[in-house]
Amino acid sequence: MNNDFLELAENKLLLLYIVNEIKLPLSNLQLTDIVLENGLIDYFNLQQYLLELSSSNLVRYIEGENKIRLVITDKGKDVLSMFFGRLSEDKLKQIDDYLIKHMDSIRQEISIKAEFQSLNDGTCIVNLSMYENEVPTIEIKIPTPSQKEAEVLCSKWKKSYLTMKDSIKNILLSQ
Repeated sequence: MNNDFLELAENKLLLLYIVNEIKLPLSNLQLTDIVLENGLIDYFNLQQYLLELSSSNLVRYIEGENKIRLVITDKGKDVLSMFFGRLSEDKLKQIDDYLIKHMDSIRQEISIKAEFQSLNDGTCIVNLSMYENEVPTIEIKIPTPSQKEAEVLCSKWKKSYLTMKDSIKNILLSQ
């Protein structure tokens, strides 16, 4: 029984650690992928732990851009700090190694948006944006004559958003 309690506590601390280390709002799916790919917690216990962490105000869900994301609260950071020493060094290393390897793709998925909306006349409005720490650094809306062109713009934005953002800034500054 005592072992089960310690494992439960460590698993919740691991979740707090992951959310804290990423330093960006995470979707439930992203956190689930990280946890399952590393074999840390099974899916059903993970969802139960997240519910309990949220009920205890250690994490909270924020809504934005029609998406719900998870962030650690100050209380969650305090709890993590107090009990950090109880986490397995092997599991921390496993998480750290995973985050080092996948952080760019996690960050890009969180902070780069490329979406389009089809209009009744067959044209589209493309919405391209980039966020840093939940603050938009650039947002662009571009009308296109077709869905195909909208898809091309979205694809190119996802691949070259930093270069494009810098180019736009330089063009505006040179005018």
